[in-house]
Amino acid sequence: MHHHAPAPSAEEIRDVVLPLTGLEGPLLPMLHAIQEVWGHVPQAAVPVLADVLNLGRAEVHGVISFYHDFRDHPAGRRVLKICRAEACQSVGGAGVAAETLARLGVDWHGTTPDGGVTVEPVYCLGLCACGPAAMLDGRVIGRVDADRLTAELEAAR
Repeated sequence: MHHHAPAPSAEEIRDVVLPLTGLEGPLLPMLHAIQEVWGHVPQAAVPVLADVLNLGRAEVHGVISFYHDFRDHPAGRRVLKICRAEACQSVGGAGVAAETLARLGVDWHGTTPDGGVTVEPVYCLGLCACGPAAMLDGRVIGRVDADRLTAELEAAR
């Protein structure tokens, strides 16, 4: 679990990304490295990457926004992933997702205001036979409905 460390300095970020400058297409590996260390890609990383790679800040920011793997702020204490694959959608997954998001008052990739829960879409958890499937903090849950998810989250808080 990532601890909420103070925001990293430009120097710290530079130290993490400089070893990767030799790679072909180094921006994504650099972003993954940053997220691995700090649990998200802090705003401070944008100017550093732009500088190191000689790119515009808008370009760096665009890449971060485009790939949903990257978070621009720390995730909630609990991460709930709801399956968005066809098989789960067909057995009510979309409704479960919509209802759960509404109850939490967040959108996909959003974190509840108390910092308690981040909701992410995931494409197939391999539980197609017992969908809709979800995953809470790395634990897979099959045949979920919004009540069950809400109960799991409440229990966990």
